[in-house]
Amino acid sequence: MSAPPDGVLVVDKGQGPTSHDVVAVARRALATSRVGHTGTLDPMATGVLVLVAGRATRLARFMTHDVKGYVAQVTFGRSTTTYDAEGEVTRDTGSVPDHAGLTALVATMSGPQLQTPPAYSAKKVGGEVAHKAARRDAPLVLAPVPVVVHALTLDAYDDGVATLTMTVSAGFYVRALAHALGEALGAGAHLSALRRTQAGAFGLADAVSWETLATAARGTLTTALLPIDRMLPEFPAAHLTAEAAAKVRHGQSVQATITGDAGDGPVRLLDEGGHLIAMAEAAGAGDGARRILQPVVVLG
Repeated sequence: MSAPPDGVLVVDKGQGPTSHDVVAVARRALATSRVGHTGTLDPMATGVLVLVAGRATRLARFMTHDVKGYVAQVTFGRSTTTYDAEGEVTRDTGSVPDHAGLTALVATMSGPQLQTPPAYSAKKVGGEVAHKAARRDAPLVLAPVPVVVHALTLDAYDDGVATLTMTVSAGFYVRALAHALGEALGAGAHLSALRRTQAGAFGLADAVSWETLATAARGTLTTALLPIDRMLPEFPAAHLTAEAAAKVRHGQSVQATITGDAGDGPVRLLDEGGHLIAMAEAAGAGDGARRILQPVVVLG
C-alpha cells in the first residue's frame, strides 16, 4: 500500500466555487480526506488558493500570516452591501472620480493602518459570524484591525473602472479597500473583480488550473504536489546533526544555531539533507547564538 500523499497543492481557483468546494474536489483528486486550505478566497475571486495535504496540514497554522498579492478591479459610481459585485446596491451616484484625484488618494494608502472588516465577512463577535448577522439585518459592530499595505499601484483607469495591483498582509480585505476608495472620493465604489497572484511563498506559476483539478480522476493529481520543504521559507531555520534530528523526531528539545532573525517566533528544524522535519519554539535570546529548541510540530 502506498503512503498517503503529503505536500502543497496550489490551485488557480476559478470564479464561482468556494474554497471549501475546492478542498472537496482536491480530496478526490488526491485520494485522501486529509486536505485543508491555508486561507479562503471568496467565490467571486480567482487565483492562488494554497491547499495542504497529509502531514502538511499540520503546518497550516503557521501560514495564516502569509503576505498576499492581488490584482483588483474597482468600479466607481455604485456601492453595495458586500462591497463587491455580488451585493445589493446601497448607493448609485452614477459619478466617477477624475484620474488625478484617484491617483493622489492611492498614493496615500500604503503602509500600516487600521481597517474595519466588511459587515459581510467571516469575522466573529462573541461567537456570532458577521455575515450571518448582516443577512438578518442585524449587522455586528466590527472593530478595526491592524493591517499592512506593503505596495499599492494604480495600473489603469478607464471609464470609472480602476485596476489596482497590491501586496498586503494577511487579514486585509480588498473589498474594504474598494469601498473606502469610493467613500473617500464621494462617488461610491465596489470590487468588481479580484485575482490573487501570490500567497506567501506560492504564486500562479506553482498552480494547477481549476479545470485540471475539477476533471482529474481520483488519485491522479498527486504528482502536482509541491514538497513540504518548500513551506514556510520566511521563518528562520536551524540545521541539525543526525543525532539532534533523531531527538527531535521523538519530540525532544535540542540545542542548535539558528540562521536568520529568530526573535520569539517559530523556527524551522532541518535535517542533514535540508528537509523540514519540525517546527520549534526557541528559548533564550540572541540571533546567531545556540539556543534551546523545543519542537511544537514534528513531521517525522
